Amino acid sequence: MDDPVLKRIHFIIMASLSKSAICREATDSAVPFRVMEPQCGSAKTSSGRMSITSKPTLTSLQLQSPQTTDATLPVVETFHSLQGEGVHGGRSAFFIRLAGCSVGCQWCDTKVSWPQFNHPREPISSLVQAVREARKAGAGFVVITGGEPLHHDLTDLCCQLETEGLPLHLETSGVDGITGRFAWICLSPKRHHPPRSENLQCCHELKVVVHEPDDLSFALSMAAAATKAGNRPTLLLQPGWQSTAGQRLCLDFVRSNPGWQLSLQCHKWLGIR
Repeated sequence: MDDPVLKRIHFIIMASLSKSAICREATDSAVPFRVMEPQCGSAKTSSGRMSITSKPTLTSLQLQSPQTTDATLPVVETFHSLQGEGVHGGRSAFFIRLAGCSVGCQWCDTKVSWPQFNHPREPISSLVQAVREARKAGAGFVVITGGEPLHHDLTDLCCQLETEGLPLHLETSGVDGITGRFAWICLSPKRHHPPRSENLQCCHELKVVVHEPDDLSFALSMAAAATKAGNRPTLLLQPGWQSTAGQRLCLDFVRSNPGWQLSLQCHKWLGIR
């Protein structure tokens, strides 16, 4: 085969047959192989010519279903004690205090809880384990408090805690929508940052902290709003801690208004958490 053209044609045919054989061998092999996605797209080089750019491909890890991770929440503290105030005062309870609060009450006794990112995030599974131990130790219910717990989505927390069989109570100012399911909701609205109206409709306990006469007016307006929404929660007035004026106002008001009850922070008097 002296003709150069014929030699070239023969070379191309043989190369093509060889390539087909290699492809069939790879297909029939028991060893898996990875098929790369074709390149696509184009971009201009500095010379103005068009060049092919590779399309990003997913790695095998990215193609797998995402792993389920344990949700976390920022936690200030957890402890087993007695509920110190409100309708359930004096009962054994396990407390979960979540971090983060934008309400900013001047008299707040847990200002350490305000900055959310100053506190570690704990897996919900760890909180469930803590509740399990508290139940064995005699806790009658779980209190989710803060901070302002409704700054967080409490759905997962409630769902997982429900498996432990203890009633879940919520302490909130009501500035955010309620998430999760609770056996008891204590709404403690603040005059400088009123609650969402729908929370007045579903609370079981309405507790207003009193320092001055305007707080009594605010308490009456909150009770009226709850009644208008078709709700009749237990109505409580609680004097601000070490507020002599607040104590006097609450005592006088409750004495002459039997629809209201006095709430005291008994845990502070007793020196317990």
